[in-house]
Amino acid sequence: MSTIDAPLRAPPELAGPPPRVLVIQAPYYADVVGGMVDGAMAVLAGIGAEAEVVDVAGAFELPAALAMAIQAGGHDGYLVFGCVVKGETDHYDHICREACRGVMDISVATRAPIGFGLLTVHSIQQAIARSSPDRHNKGVEAANAVIGQIALARKFTEVAE
Repeated sequence: MSTIDAPLRAPPELAGPPPRVLVIQAPYYADVVGGMVDGAMAVLAGIGAEAEVVDVAGAFELPAALAMAIQAGGHDGYLVFGCVVKGETDHYDHICREACRGVMDISVATRAPIGFGLLTVHSIQQAIARSSPDRHNKGVEAANAVIGQIALARKFTEVAE
């Protein structure tokens, strides 16, 4: 399902105090990643979340930075943003696969609330379309996802207590 087909959704309801969210960005394509981060920050501001942004060199570094941040603690949720545009070699395939797999492995192993915003596109035009300030912004989607995961984690914590 593409964003064009997706229903427009408001951020999920979140009980408890405003969350602390760490945004990890790989700003190789600064305008694209910045557009997604701007979209996410607007959503987070709308719920009163406290957000911190850190940079990594590229998409390949996102999983390691995420793992370090989760281990250090201090945040209720994590957002990862980057963009990989297909070029003439198979570098694209390797980076996309390993970055995605790395984040998924960390998500499953730690059960930390994570919003995923790594664009894997065939052209810069596709990236711009997914990072523009409209309803197709993948940063907004990732922020809504992490808020939903934080809400779910809080719900399960309440049940366990």
